[in-house]
Amino acid sequence: MRILLTLALWMIAWLLWSGLYKPLLITLGVISCLLVLVLTRRMGNAGQEYFSLRLTFKLVPFWTWLFGELVKANLQVTRIILSPSLPISPTVVRIDALEEEIGGQALLANSITLTPGTVTIDDHDARLFVHCLTQEGADEVREGEMNRRIARLNDR
Repeated sequence: MRILLTLALWMIAWLLWSGLYKPLLITLGVISCLLVLVLTRRMGNAGQEYFSLRLTFKLVPFWTWLFGELVKANLQVTRIILSPSLPISPTVVRIDALEEEIGGQALLANSITLTPGTVTIDDHDARLFVHCLTQEGADEVREGEMNRRIARLNDR
């Protein structure tokens, strides 16, 4: 049942994001969703509980917080770029993901990369290496607020 629900959600998302409702494109969308489902099952991830109702209600506050962080980081990067002295101090930091599940680690890596001024360059064995544009950004990543918030998403 969970697999059929996941497939239905993928197809609905595909239809909403594509905005194209021609028979050929709908057929290709269904085929692509089925292909992803087959590949996911072959990788052994189809039974994973990545999307549950319990998690959905916790994601809304996280997304709200992440949006605020994105705005703040965009303003910081804009200030740096517009500054004549270009005050950057590129550095790479290593953090240990608090989230044990691979899906949570991927969410952490993607959330870090989504935030301007930081890029996750490696994620191996729950260790993330993050390139930061400034020392301030590196300190924020090391502080771990995003890491803690993502770990709390999976608390039952």
